Amino acid sequence: MAFNDLREFIAALERRGWLKRITAPVDCELEITEITDRVCKRQGDKNVALLFENVKGYDIPVLMNAFGSMERMALALGVDKVDDIADEIRRLIKLPQASLQGAFDVLKLLPALKPAFNFPKIVKTGPCKEVIIRDNPSLDKFPILKCWPGDAGRFITLPLVFTKNPTTGKRNVGMYRMQVYDGQTTGMHWHIHKGGAENYRAHKEAGKNRVEVAVAIGGDPVVTYAATAPLPPGMDEMVFAGFLRKKPVEMVKCETVDLEVPATSEIVLEGYVDLNELRREGPFGDHTGYYSLADLYPVFHITCITHRRDPIYPATIVGKPPMEDCYLAKTTERIFLPLLQLQLPEIVDINLPLEGVFHNCAVVSIRKSYPQHAKKVMHALWGMGQMMFTKMIIVVDAHVNVQDMNEVWWRVFNNIDARRDIVMVDGPLDALDHASPMPHWGTKVGIDATKTWPEEGHPREWPDEIAMSDDIRRQVDARWAELGLD
Repeated sequence: MAFNDLREFIAALERRGWLKRITAPVDCELEITEITDRVCKRQGDKNVALLFENVKGYDIPVLMNAFGSMERMALALGVDKVDDIADEIRRLIKLPQASLQGAFDVLKLLPALKPAFNFPKIVKTGPCKEVIIRDNPSLDKFPILKCWPGDAGRFITLPLVFTKNPTTGKRNVGMYRMQVYDGQTTGMHWHIHKGGAENYRAHKEAGKNRVEVAVAIGGDPVVTYAATAPLPPGMDEMVFAGFLRKKPVEMVKCETVDLEVPATSEIVLEGYVDLNELRREGPFGDHTGYYSLADLYPVFHITCITHRRDPIYPATIVGKPPMEDCYLAKTTERIFLPLLQLQLPEIVDINLPLEGVFHNCAVVSIRKSYPQHAKKVMHALWGMGQMMFTKMIIVVDAHVNVQDMNEVWWRVFNNIDARRDIVMVDGPLDALDHASPMPHWGTKVGIDATKTWPEEGHPREWPDEIAMSDDIRRQVDARWAELGLD
């Protein structure tokens, strides 16, 4: 079931005991971060969403850690488990492989394909228009967090940033942190590899002076997730959200810019980025667990603010894993696995370990069919969209459980010959990577931890793995209760 807005999601979290209301007074400078970080690091039922209802100096509550577990991610996306979405994508991928002998067969497929084509629906108005502030709009009324002691200031951390390509008119929605400079201006942290920066460059090439921007805060949970998803170039995030929701995203036109935003958003910031203006942005305590360094970035100027009558301000904090953003990344890992397998059918499974903070490590299991197959997979992955940022790719055989890093490391430590099985290549890296000598690019490593074949230059016999015989395992299974070891 898709939620219509953030409030329905909060109510569902509370019904399940997955949300804690904090009524004690708290400070949005550092204190909310420390409380939330401790809760993020808990396991099981103690890791809950937090609604801070008494933020010092503000009358707007702050929602934190709403996406902070795989169970909450599944609830947010309206499924029993996130892998259900991957199964749906696999089914859709296979549909066109049916024997299509004419238009009648195509028509038979349309009902099954319909969920994938829920395009956004423009409506006249929505809850995000309950309050409209054109004169002297200011961010000062919102409890925007200062997250970590070394941060340059307060940052909006869960924004949906809407822009359009000036030539094609195609929409892009991304999630880029926004440092608050004052009540009317923020930074716009557009990494050079991301869609927002691409539209920024396109406006420059078209001879424009400004980029119109709208920022939605507090949309329904599917819309928020869609803004983080690494979609193929040109794919509309709101169409993807419509696929996940099984119904269209309702959008309303902005007041001062030619853009649309989700109608049920809690808060909407409208404005522009001046193409001739850059300002120092950062440092910021980032998802790598380190402060990303200060640099020059575009500036967002606010021309109008609209919001619900009693808005809720959702935010997130990032830092040393595990944190809330880790579960957004694991959701992407599961949902986009079928698309990786469409391009590389030899892939069995993939794991993006939490400690790798999305782009630093990928573990892949493959059905190995020929010599150097693992190295082919490494290079193919480095050539696929945002996988280009992956600093380390580890490839293991099909039967290896890539979700069990103890097993993975055991195979890496025991199976590799360094000269033969380690590959190093230069290429693009994430803008937040601080270890590379140059910004935006550096050296990446691939590790082939598969069983090495004689054809790969290993003439020695490869030993068998130790494993108990099946009959003894079944015998002990049958006697386990008798042994009293539970």
